[in-house]
Amino acid sequence: MGFIDFLYRSNEWFLKTPERSLDEAYKAALKIKQMEDDHFNGRKVALESADYGLNTFKYFQEDLNKLLGLVKGRLAEFRVSRSLLNPGELQQAKVTRINPALEKHPEKYRPSPEAQLPPSIIINKLNFIDEILDRYSSRSAIDELAKSLSPAPSQETLKPIPSRDLNSLSSLEEDRSKLLEDVKRNDRNNMSDSTGLVPRTILGTFSKIQRDLDPRSEQEYVSKYRSSKLKTSISVKFILTLVIVPILTQQLAKAIIITPLMHNFVPENKQIVFVNEDLQREALEELDKFARNLDFQVLIGRSPALSATEKEEEIRQKAQEIADDYQDQSNNAIKNIFADLISITAFITVLLRSKKEITILKSFIDDIAYGLSDSAKAFIIILLTDMFVGFHSPHGWEIIIERTFIHLGLAENRDFNFLFIATFPVILDSIIKYWIFRYLNRISPSAVATYKNMNE
Repeated sequence: MGFIDFLYRSNEWFLKTPERSLDEAYKAALKIKQMEDDHFNGRKVALESADYGLNTFKYFQEDLNKLLGLVKGRLAEFRVSRSLLNPGELQQAKVTRINPALEKHPEKYRPSPEAQLPPSIIINKLNFIDEILDRYSSRSAIDELAKSLSPAPSQETLKPIPSRDLNSLSSLEEDRSKLLEDVKRNDRNNMSDSTGLVPRTILGTFSKIQRDLDPRSEQEYVSKYRSSKLKTSISVKFILTLVIVPILTQQLAKAIIITPLMHNFVPENKQIVFVNEDLQREALEELDKFARNLDFQVLIGRSPALSATEKEEEIRQKAQEIADDYQDQSNNAIKNIFADLISITAFITVLLRSKKEITILKSFIDDIAYGLSDSAKAFIIILLTDMFVGFHSPHGWEIIIERTFIHLGLAENRDFNFLFIATFPVILDSIIKYWIFRYLNRISPSAVATYKNMNE
């Protein structure tokens, strides 16, 4: 019976793998929770959650990373083993079929009732583990950063009083009191912004000294640095995602989906040679140039005289080469249309699924834009306006429109080009001027003054 015992023990070990893995993951999650309760006031293990130095925090951080790795590993083992293993009775039947001798002692080799956990206990353990993992996931960090960067309700904007029945006088009085408090708060803010008896620079110096002497200043500085670092990392990754995902989607869709479909469902002899009249005109001009070049080479004595049949054969071969080239261009233009639609869909999908990343990116751009000096702001504004709406901008727009039409296989329309160049840069210039007048003039008046001086 030694071999039978070995088979049973091995089978029992496999059967208990999901339970064992889940139990180890749950115990590691409990240790993380105990660390939070004992050392971080019941909050997540973070530098701002307790008054610890950087070295002390690194000590807890190392233990946290080990426990999180243990939880994730055992949880993955639980999912894999649970998907591979069958219920206990089925496994017992399989072992019984290996050796009929087990049928003599069914009570010995039947799994114990404790081997199978009730579903409620499993669900409770998984919920607790998910709460711990969600707290330390990168998505949770993005949510917290986006929440901290989301614009708070402006104190200057007075909330409208909701419409209620005339009988609810207490609710109206409550709204009125809140409205008065907002007005008083705005008055206090305006008074604090007004000129005082002591220059602001002196008060700012004392405030700086007070912040430097504050024992929590180091932790606040480290917390701000970590937040800024996380914001920069998320913003750069999101910008790369916005650039790489559409380009990669366009190329993959064109090579993997659209090209095989065209070759499978459209025969070679029925594919379009010229997708528009411009390509046909260019092909005819190229063929005519080749024929005239043959006559020119004969006239200057660089090639022997050709008979009519030989000349016709040369022109026929060249015409076939030109037709093949322009057929490839036409097919490529059709592929670009469908690939671009798929790419735009992927780009919009990324935007719709990344609202928090967009909020962080806006804050990141604001930090960079408004952190520049006044001369740098004015220089960038002049550079962009001269490039897109300046005197020489029509030539650039003509190139952009021409390349767009070629990419999509459309015939160039000069009337559309002139109408676009006559309207779009003007609209763009009006928007930029409105932004300078409405926002930049309020945020950085000195930058607007520098811009006007440099522009003159």
